[in-house]
Amino acid sequence: MRVHVRVPATSANLGPGFDALGLALTLHNEIVLSEAEGVRVAIEGEGAARLPRTADNVVARGVKLAYEVAGRPFRGCALECTNRVPAARGLGSSAAAWVGGLVAGNALLGSPLTTDVLLDLAARAEGHPDNVAAAILGGLTVSCVSGSTVTAVSLPVPASLRWVALIPEVTSATTEARAVLPASVPHHDAVFNVQRVALLLASLWAGRLSALGAALEDRLHQPYRLKLFPWMPDVVRAARAAGALGCVLSGAGPSLLAVVAGDEAPVAGSMEAALRRAGIAGAARVFGVDASGAVSRVV
Repeated sequence: MRVHVRVPATSANLGPGFDALGLALTLHNEIVLSEAEGVRVAIEGEGAARLPRTADNVVARGVKLAYEVAGRPFRGCALECTNRVPAARGLGSSAAAWVGGLVAGNALLGSPLTTDVLLDLAARAEGHPDNVAAAILGGLTVSCVSGSTVTAVSLPVPASLRWVALIPEVTSATTEARAVLPASVPHHDAVFNVQRVALLLASLWAGRLSALGAALEDRLHQPYRLKLFPWMPDVVRAARAAGALGCVLSGAGPSLLAVVAGDEAPVAGSMEAALRRAGIAGAARVFGVDASGAVSRVV
């Protein structure tokens, strides 16, 4: 038996929702899994030249983890990975790999692990729940960690919105982007972000899109990451001037994500031009929201 899994790219934080919010996008990695003796990994697309094709591959590690937690012996697997999510760009490539492996392994075993168990495992492997929750559940997810348990809720997003991801050719390590964050923040900055997370969720639920400009503001992580991405304010200004409702750092960067209610082409072009003026190559891509999350089927 073989199983096919499709898992979406994700954008975490959405400005104020640091380590809590995630959004699944209509850009997907695909995995075909079958049992085998030993581990064999074939890779096409993003990362094909550098990702391991052995048991060290994160997708293979996810498959093995699913077997171990289900109490089944793992002798190996054959994986065919088609990667479309760019790595180290703030679009959830690591989360897609962990979730893809876990969901594929679980499906091959007949799905003994519940969605909640998969969510806990993926969050533990990834180190935080925002991307993996969106990759598993789809839509806009709100997640929190209580001890070793992750609680996540997926919310619908107005279908009229389009999401423009500016993807620079430069990469960024999440560990480096986290290292620049302070151990504590002023109380007024924490209040600032709590207000904006609440406003963001309320404005999306009520369709009050005019409130998104204020709702996407942040003081917990983006100001500190400017030293890594000093060109970010210019790109944000360009996106807003071209009609974007807001523009934020996608995850740990370097990609930026703008939300648009009208014509996305001027926003995409303006963001690309601002990035070029900073001397950095990159491309803007337009996505919708993936409402399904990771899905599996027998092939």
